[in-house]
Amino acid sequence: QVQLVESGGGLVQSGGSLRLSCAASGVFFSAYGMSWYRQAQGKGRESVATISATGELTDYHASVRGRFTITRDNARNTAYLQMNSLTPEDTAVYYCNRHDSWWSYWAQGTYWGQGTQVTVSS
Repeated sequence: QVQLVESGGGLVQSGGSLRLSCAASGVFFSAYGMSWYRQAQGKGRESVATISATGELTDYHASVRGRFTITRDNARNTAYLQMNSLTPEDTAVYYCNRHDSWWSYWAQGTYWGQGTQVTVSS
């Protein structure tokens, strides 16, 4: 049974920073890529950042490139999303997603977390 639990969301002022965590249970965390997605109210879910199983490969949505950083600690079974220079447009529920292989790029995997709310005030 794979479970993903996000944490670290909250309310922050524009220009501020947050670090999201995605703790994974189950086996072989280090064998799978991970991604972060977000969904703003009234909008569809969009990709944010993605990382391969070993962390060697990463990519970002154009809107967050240069401001957000995705990393992972395979010893702790945890993926992270460091978010800097936040703007109100980053307000959304953020979800982590486990790839179905070591690197699925933007292909959505089977397992999702429950989401964590990020709200950026102007």
